[in-house]
Amino acid sequence: MSVFRFGQHLIRTTQIFFQSDLSVAFVNIKPVVRGHVLVSPKRLVKRFKDLSRDEITDLFVSTQIIAEKIESAYKGTSCTIAIQDGPDAGQTVNHVHVHILPRKPGDFEENDQIYSELNAHSKSVALDSTRSDRRTEEDMGEEAASLAKLFVSTK
Repeated sequence: MSVFRFGQHLIRTTQIFFQSDLSVAFVNIKPVVRGHVLVSPKRLVKRFKDLSRDEITDLFVSTQIIAEKIESAYKGTSCTIAIQDGPDAGQTVNHVHVHILPRKPGDFEENDQIYSELNAHSKSVALDSTRSDRRTEEDMGEEAASLAKLFVSTK
């Protein structure tokens, strides 16, 4: 796979750090916190309810494996794991995806503030593809290469 179609976006292979049979994980162009990554089924599926049982199982097993490694790699003490399923839930990319955000004590003034930030993040990424606060391909490639090393023995 040279590129991965993520809804209306193309994700370069250099941004991908994990693949299973049915899922793929990649770094985020504009993370809410350091280590904010996404996990998505390989098949383009807009809504969670439309995933097959095998895709659901693979997606959640992959999410569990990735969350443990991400939390440790970014010295977190917890993770926020979220799915925005449909436009009224804040989904702006027309492809099921799981957000994994490593958390630390006091990273937000109010714990649930992460959801407001995630919602604002999703809208800003979707609305303006020329934003200067987006990370460079090089930065994302370096992070993905570093993270990929965590999963060498995981298959």
